[in-house]
Amino acid sequence: MAFRYFEDFTLGEKIALGRYAVTEAELLAFARAWDPQRIHTDPEFARQSGFGGLIASGWHTSAMFMRLLVDGLLMESSAIASPGVDGIRWLRPVRPGDELHAEATVIETAPSRTKPDRGLVKHDCTVCNQHAELVMTVRTLALFSRRPLPPPGAAG
Repeated sequence: MAFRYFEDFTLGEKIALGRYAVTEAELLAFARAWDPQRIHTDPEFARQSGFGGLIASGWHTSAMFMRLLVDGLLMESSAIASPGVDGIRWLRPVRPGDELHAEATVIETAPSRTKPDRGLVKHDCTVCNQHAELVMTVRTLALFSRRPLPPPGAAG
């Protein structure tokens, strides 16, 4: 993918963000460090629960999505920062052995009214498992630098 500036995003554009394999070791390590609820950390408890086994913390699912977003889009862009996200929804459990894939759809672009060197891009993002089941949705907001203008008198 070519390096992207604010001007390179078009409404309705869909961007595939790649795939991520979920391991039990990573699921347990994340949960023990950041969300130590028994459904995420205790395999026997989880087996006896309504989920029938270990499930990833929703925050871990969000972190895996973030990795996909960075690798699939942000690393090769003029991304500056994000003012936040809207409407994270965890719709289906993520389990050890799942392979997640994500996609971002551009739903809005707006040049900054106060800083002409940047603009805001909103994406509706989906995360699915290997069975094409939707596991998470989130709306991301990100500021991107605008394409630099050539210096006056530069040949173009």
